[in-house]
Amino acid sequence: MPTVKTGCAVAGVLTVLSVSGTAMAQGTGGAAYKVGMTLRKFTPSGDFHWRGSKEHTLRVTIWYPAGAGANEVAMAVPPAAPMWDAGRVAVDGAPAAADRGFPLVVMSHGTGGAAIQLAWLGVALARRGFVTAAVNHPGNSVEDVSTLEGFILRWERARDLRAVIDGMLADRTMSKIVDAKRIGAAGFSLGGFTVMEIAGGRTDMTEFLRYCADHKEACAPPSEFPNLNEQVKAKARTDAQFRASLQRAGDSYRDERVRAIFAIAPALGHSFAPASLASIAIPVRIVVGHGDQAAPAEGNASYFAKSIKGARLDILPGSVGHYVFLDLPTPKAKKELPLLAVDPPGVDRAAIHERVAGMAVEFFSEALKQ
Repeated sequence: MPTVKTGCAVAGVLTVLSVSGTAMAQGTGGAAYKVGMTLRKFTPSGDFHWRGSKEHTLRVTIWYPAGAGANEVAMAVPPAAPMWDAGRVAVDGAPAAADRGFPLVVMSHGTGGAAIQLAWLGVALARRGFVTAAVNHPGNSVEDVSTLEGFILRWERARDLRAVIDGMLADRTMSKIVDAKRIGAAGFSLGGFTVMEIAGGRTDMTEFLRYCADHKEACAPPSEFPNLNEQVKAKARTDAQFRASLQRAGDSYRDERVRAIFAIAPALGHSFAPASLASIAIPVRIVVGHGDQAAPAEGNASYFAKSIKGARLDILPGSVGHYVFLDLPTPKAKKELPLLAVDPPGVDRAAIHERVAGMAVEFFSEALKQ
């Protein structure tokens, strides 16, 4: 069961944008807040697939509007040897008052990533009046483990987001500041796939395998699992839970509480049946870099935009690539992780973050205003 890296499609609603000279849009109330950050661990009820994770809880990073007296400090991760700039936050600062509660945006990271890698977006949204909650997906997070189950059973990620929504609405503190009627979702890369699932898209493995048969170079197995097909077959023979998840790949993972999705460089476009994407009836906005080599716009973002009625696709021009949508890197990250941390000449990651965060603020402010 291979994974896809590229494809072919024609964009639907398309805008090509400049990334210079932009300003962040105003948020739900037009005011800028201090930003608080806190951590939670949520344990879903019922039968839950942990995908080989060592820890059977969902680790969630939350950014939220904080009171005017909150003391923000620079956050870099990991603290002992910083690789990424995670913005300025007040750790466990007192939340700002909200008459009706703030909109909630749940967020999904990319393959092998982590919640904190979306700090640039979480902080920006919180500063403009949103509560954001990003989850580490079991079996597919750099802060946990990377397992075959976490890599293959990608539709299970939508269940993670559902559990995060449940946890936020039940949390003693967060439930007091969240408006349960205004919930959106945002995701990067495989996280973009995840929010498409929670919006109503359905995986179609038969069509996906047919696509891969004609695009072998695009569906080569990743370096972590060089014998992917053989490993999947072996796992399916011996692991009943793994086999059961494979059998429900095409199920709907729609969460009706989610009213809008924002997908950043979404991957695995041809995993979805076009008819299921056509059935998505909530606002969808998609952004991708023209120079994305990991999830090229042609077969992913453009495929989604073509298939989803009313979806807006924004393509950032030039050499803007895939990993520009991770946090700002430190010199240490640029030295040790050049693929993730070094952008092509002329690409200003900070300016792109500001532009895309402004898109997200504008989009969710409109989609979740009532």
